[in-house]
Amino acid sequence: MQCGGKRTCFGRSTEDQDHRPASRVSEVRRLLVIGIGAGDPEHVTAQAIHALNEVDVFFVVDKGPEAEDLVALRREICERFIEDASYRIVEVPDPPRDRAAAAYVAAVDDWRARRAEVWGAALRDELADDGVGAFMVWGDPSLYDSTLDVIERILAGGHVAFEYEVIAGISSVHALTARHRIALNRVGGAVQVTTGRRLAEQGWPDGVDDVVVMLDAHCSFRHIDPEGVEIFWGAYLGTPDELLVAGSVATAGAQIERVRAQARERKGWIMDTYLLRRRAS
Repeated sequence: MQCGGKRTCFGRSTEDQDHRPASRVSEVRRLLVIGIGAGDPEHVTAQAIHALNEVDVFFVVDKGPEAEDLVALRREICERFIEDASYRIVEVPDPPRDRAAAAYVAAVDDWRARRAEVWGAALRDELADDGVGAFMVWGDPSLYDSTLDVIERILAGGHVAFEYEVIAGISSVHALTARHRIALNRVGGAVQVTTGRRLAEQGWPDGVDDVVVMLDAHCSFRHIDPEGVEIFWGAYLGTPDELLVAGSVATAGAQIERVRAQARERKGWIMDTYLLRRRAS
């Protein structure tokens, strides 16, 4: 199912949609994709809390023992904000992914296809025909997250029918700028959001002085000319393990590499992002 132009989405014409929560009168499964913020339970919005309280079954992607605290935080959010504890949590195994594949795009496509198979089976088997299910997504579901694409693949497969809605969340980008007490953009300036892989391969994007870098496993800021560039870095934003470093790339870069490696070794995983900013001339 594709969204574009005049069409039917979420079970009704886009011309008839409003922003009120849908009532539970449909005989079709409903799926809520709920942004839960960057890690602090206080990031959960009032809209998200309302959505959480509609859910019968939460589907939680199990990424193995190293990421158990990610599942634990989702459980904490449920316990904190849901009034009726009759909901169920279903852990869905995450298919293995080849992160070192030379054909990166093809590898991601294959991984998402296998995710769609596993998630689709879970929706079919664990959620009643008139039930409400949910995926809780870190940050915001629309920013560098695969959930929406996987859901569209499930619908395209035609093996299980459902309607879905998306509840926005506080992204790691905005959590980062808030913690560093900086604005994301400067007056009249553009901001580019990119990945560590693209920064390493293509260098600094043309036409911008402010670059947000996500999904960077290799400290790709090492590949740019550090002259006149500041970095604002954060990991585990909003959690008790939060780490923040800021300064010139020339001086703070080595510290970030060291701190990041230590944190990755200690916890077994890391989620981080950073803003690169050229100083005004």
